[in-house]
Amino acid sequence: MRRQWENTLLDNIRAVFPECTGRTERGRLWIEGDIDPDHLKKVFGIVSFSQVEIHPLADLTRVIIPFAREHGISGAKSFALRVKRVGKHDFTSQDMARDLGSCVIEAFPHLRVNLSAPDKELFVEIQGETCYLSDSVIRGAGGIPLGVEGTLVALVSGGIDSPVAAYMMMKRGCRIIPLYIRLRSYLDESDLERTKAVVETLRKYQPDLELLVVEDDYLAAAKALLVRKHLDKLTCIFCKRRMYRIAEDVARKNDAKGMVTGESLGQVASQTLDNLLVLTEAVTIPVYRPLIGFDKEEIIRIAREIGTFRSSTIRTTGCRAVPKPSATKAKPLQVRNIEEELGPEILRLPALPE
Repeated sequence: MRRQWENTLLDNIRAVFPECTGRTERGRLWIEGDIDPDHLKKVFGIVSFSQVEIHPLADLTRVIIPFAREHGISGAKSFALRVKRVGKHDFTSQDMARDLGSCVIEAFPHLRVNLSAPDKELFVEIQGETCYLSDSVIRGAGGIPLGVEGTLVALVSGGIDSPVAAYMMMKRGCRIIPLYIRLRSYLDESDLERTKAVVETLRKYQPDLELLVVEDDYLAAAKALLVRKHLDKLTCIFCKRRMYRIAEDVARKNDAKGMVTGESLGQVASQTLDNLLVLTEAVTIPVYRPLIGFDKEEIIRIAREIGTFRSSTIRTTGCRAVPKPSATKAKPLQVRNIEEELGPEILRLPALPE
């Protein structure tokens, strides 16, 4: 499995940087080419990375000083050398750190060693007869390589929650098909444009991401029946069950292994255990809710970190079908009975775009 994941990660990096070359070795990826660190930071499966200079081990004591000078050690008051060694050598990592440290202090006598909080760090990795020099370790996106777990359909609305949910499943190796269901009678272009902006941000993490838009008029007929029955408070339940079924249809036609939503328990009136039970029974595929135990502030923090928050807070006219109040304890049997009254013609799913 590890080899498969490493190869998938290499493929994902090449998708972002087509001109680069790479190889795997002892849990490391060695990438050569014109790499933008800001883009590389968004490739899932990379815990950290460094831009390195490569030199023969025999030249290490000669090149360490110009390397340190070039990377700003002259302006520091303290430094630390982090040495890692792989292979058989007649010295330990501590021996090499001590010898290189002496060279640095001789060249820059104003410096002092501070291993806990240095102004400047130098990293040396020795593998066999080759050494790799760097002055920083850049944090990556972490997670596992995109695609190793398969595909999920993500219901996205453009709000704060659903893009974060999609991102979290991407980070766990799931390739995402973002699905936006446009309720013709109740949503205008502003909502769709916001969703497009959010998906554009998520594309930085999955370059082949394409928003799938499905037009649907089901809710108008469903809401009319609910109003006649004085059950308008169930509108969101019927709407979401419809969305679940469309997502299931998309999943089956794309060999996806389930769907993901941005629901969080108790965050809004419709997201109660009773209502989530009624929603889940509408489909037969797995429904993943990675935000289920998060509060709003936690979700907002992640949205800011991944860059979707600004787009998600673009002002829109909102959904005009939302009732006040909404049901908090929907009953499965009651919902199923009303759906039967709607009839097979209204319940028929819309055609999916080619």
